[in-house]
Amino acid sequence: MSPEEERTPWRGWRTAGENAGLPAAKGAGSRRPFGLTWWGKAWLDALEHRARLDPNRLGRGRSYARRGSVLDLTVDPGAVHATVQGSRVTPYEVTVKIRAFTDAEWDAVLDVVSAQIGRVAALLDGELPPEVVDDVQAAGLELLPEAGDLRTSCNCPDFAVPCKHSAAVCYLVADALDEDPFALLLLRGRRRDELLSALRARRAANQERPAVKARPVGVPARAAFLRTERPAVPRPPLPMSQPGVPAAVLALEPPRSSRIEARDLIALATDTANRAWEFAAGDGSGGLELTVDQDLARRAAGVLGTAGLADLAHRAGMSARVLTGWAVAWREGGAGGLAVLVDSVVVEPGALAEGEAVLGAGASVSGNQVTKDRRQLRLGADGLWYLFTEQFGDWMLAAPPGPDPADLLGP
Repeated sequence: MSPEEERTPWRGWRTAGENAGLPAAKGAGSRRPFGLTWWGKAWLDALEHRARLDPNRLGRGRSYARRGSVLDLTVDPGAVHATVQGSRVTPYEVTVKIRAFTDAEWDAVLDVVSAQIGRVAALLDGELPPEVVDDVQAAGLELLPEAGDLRTSCNCPDFAVPCKHSAAVCYLVADALDEDPFALLLLRGRRRDELLSALRARRAANQERPAVKARPVGVPARAAFLRTERPAVPRPPLPMSQPGVPAAVLALEPPRSSRIEARDLIALATDTANRAWEFAAGDGSGGLELTVDQDLARRAAGVLGTAGLADLAHRAGMSARVLTGWAVAWREGGAGGLAVLVDSVVVEPGALAEGEAVLGAGASVSGNQVTKDRRQLRLGADGLWYLFTEQFGDWMLAAPPGPDPADLLGP
């Protein structure tokens, strides 16, 4: 084997050109399991049953992971970065993000953990007992991923979320947890040494503090009765750290005469709760300003890559193919992305010259569009450029917009 083949072993099976495809998973590794330890199994259980990722994509990702397509994987606070060999020569770059706990949330977790002497002793000895999951839940949080917790990104042309490359990385995280279960705490934002230092500091503080119960300071009844000042108006409670599903919707079935299915009611109530949470938390307007089409595209983006999109398209009276384009446009460009996809934009003469120069000789111009081969630049009414690529006969928005078309095409 040549030195070049040793550096890039996947070149050894390429015989039919750049897109020869991956080899079939064969031999002992073709059915090898993931998650050999308690933590690895817990991650896979959460991945397959709680995170609510597309089960079809998970199956393909599992095959990619078994055949060794994940070339490199690094766990950092709040994210996993990896390179995955697909059907093309150049590997894809994959990022899997999970929400890291805030400092205040970690303080709440440490308060619960430090109250358990056995748990503190195990952690200081370098062990991560499974009971830590219950401790985190007691602090009102979840250590293992739930629905919406995992966000994946990959520079492959597949617009499904997750794509098979991202799904393969999700499975390989189980191997990382088998080797070091503290990697799960790292994903939630704390390194092992930071966590242990905080526990030692709390332990020392508890030992130095005398266990003397302070006598409560009371108020004489007469003084309380004669007090005339009004108590301060309580501040409204802050919204929860994340939106949830209204409990009443889960408990009550709609009347049969209403012809409303429980799953549809739960979906609408959950969406409403999410929008209300965004508004209350100051994380957007809650979508109050959206038109009917914009709101449909927003909802479709939330179920992109699942069977829910086809159901939503049927109820909206449009094809799933068209709604998929809407969903991708909303995901990449929001209201501007949807507008440049479905609306006609009148541009001034010469406004497309910059796009023509970027695409080069042979580019054709029509309306607000500059097209060459399977790439198309569109100039929106907002003055931004939008890059579309042709996929199975449809134009799909490929990236967020920008003021410079050259930045969209990359180096």
